Amino acid sequence: MSAVPATGDAVTAVREGVHAGTACWIVDTAHAHAAIAMHGGQLLAWRPADAAHDVLWLSPLAKRPPAPLRGGVPLCWPWFGSGEGDLPAHGLARTRAWALDDWRLDDDGSVALILRPETQPVPGLEVIEHLRIGGVLEQTLETRNTGDVPLAITQALHSYFHVGDVAQVEVDGLDGHDYLDKYEGYAAARHQRGAWRLDDPRDPGRSDRVYLGTGGRYLLRDPVLARSLAITSAGSHSLVVWNPGATGGRAMDDVGDGWRHYLCLEVANAVTDRVQLAPGTTHRLSQRVEVQESHATG
Repeated sequence: MSAVPATGDAVTAVREGVHAGTACWIVDTAHAHAAIAMHGGQLLAWRPADAAHDVLWLSPLAKRPPAPLRGGVPLCWPWFGSGEGDLPAHGLARTRAWALDDWRLDDDGSVALILRPETQPVPGLEVIEHLRIGGVLEQTLETRNTGDVPLAITQALHSYFHVGDVAQVEVDGLDGHDYLDKYEGYAAARHQRGAWRLDDPRDPGRSDRVYLGTGGRYLLRDPVLARSLAITSAGSHSLVVWNPGATGGRAMDDVGDGWRHYLCLEVANAVTDRVQLAPGTTHRLSQRVEVQESHATG
């Protein structure tokens, strides 16, 4: 951990603690609060100081490490989706203990952190997480090919965003894009018309879609919490939009009726959007999240 002058916010900016029963690094400043799990390097909470509600959803039924944590921002790496054989779904990064390499308090009051697995899970690949916690969230998953052969990966920042009622939110930034539907086995591309809503008449009440060729700018509009979340991604040409709906959520022992209070918008390299890494090269998948409070309700 870096040496930061013990004055002002820096005295308590980063400390070890517990959040929702899980060992974490806790970030507390005048600008924001956050918690990052030591298992999986998973951001579990982020709330700007002037935000009326938590930005991320963490299931009250979430299991404890080493089981996967339901909520926050799981790191899916170096593959997205189901693993082959007995390999874990969504990769190895979230199954490992992580270390806090360094942190600093920036002039604007934001805290920048660098984390990596205590042991890199894949020979020839190095994964590093960069977080910048303040009034805006910035998160980057950096992958380096340290070997001597080309390697391909898929990945995602699997964000669970807290919403007042998922049946009432809309997502802008996907109109006109094609998507593949997991419920159809990704068999054929469909076409999005207008904003995303859970009550899409083609398959209402649930969503598990990979949008392709996306532009990297999305707006999650939430009339119940009277806010929007502006999400900007880089290093990605796909976005996963997932909510299991009532039947699917109640069939999951760590979701239950909580399905109504989150929407996963996952900046990703998934399905056809694969990252090819030549020896010695680096790829960065990132997201920037900003809360835009409003006064409208409905």
